[in-house]
Amino acid sequence: MASFAAAQHLLPASTFRSSPLLPNRPSISSLSYKPLSFSSSTAGFGQAGVAIEFKDRGSFVQTVDVRHLMGSLTRAEGLRFAVVVARFNEVVTRLLLEGALETFKRYSVKEEDIDVVWVPGSFEVGVVAERLGKSKKYQAILCIGAVIKGDTSHYDAVANSAASGVLSASLNFGVPCIFGVLTCEDMDQALNLAEGKSGNKDAEAALTAIS
Repeated sequence: MASFAAAQHLLPASTFRSSPLLPNRPSISSLSYKPLSFSSSTAGFGQAGVAIEFKDRGSFVQTVDVRHLMGSLTRAEGLRFAVVVARFNEVVTRLLLEGALETFKRYSVKEEDIDVVWVPGSFEVGVVAERLGKSKKYQAILCIGAVIKGDTSHYDAVANSAASGVLSASLNFGVPCIFGVLTCEDMDQALNLAEGKSGNKDAEAALTAIS
């Protein structure tokens, strides 16, 4: 690579002189920018607008005006759904039911289009789901329950029966039956899956039913 000194011999000396500033050209620090605004909106989903103003290099002002409008990409209005809920461990299943109903509401499902059927325990969930599926009245059936492990093998029998019963109901009548039965090690884990750090698992199951 040629050195800077060598370049001076090859190019005219005027090339390396500092050029004066252009007439009436302000320095960067003295520039003042007018507010620049931009916004985006989608009909039915919300609007957002942001305005940003630059005064000089040492100051920055930002103003935000945001409107939050609820909307959904999937509309389930006019569709009918059934929810089968086990009473056993109701402190958990009722929370799961509330999360599911909130999701249905968010996706435009009307209250009159939801039938909630309570059963004694998770063992009976599959039996009732099968009868509801046979009616062909519902877009999908959400099955809610909570099986908590104890000191005996009863937990395994109930959990397996609930899973096979829901699967059988779906296969026999061609109606999606969503398995929303929690199988947990203890009550703390069940409550955490119903409204704790892990969210509400049957709110997610309701979304599956809508999809």
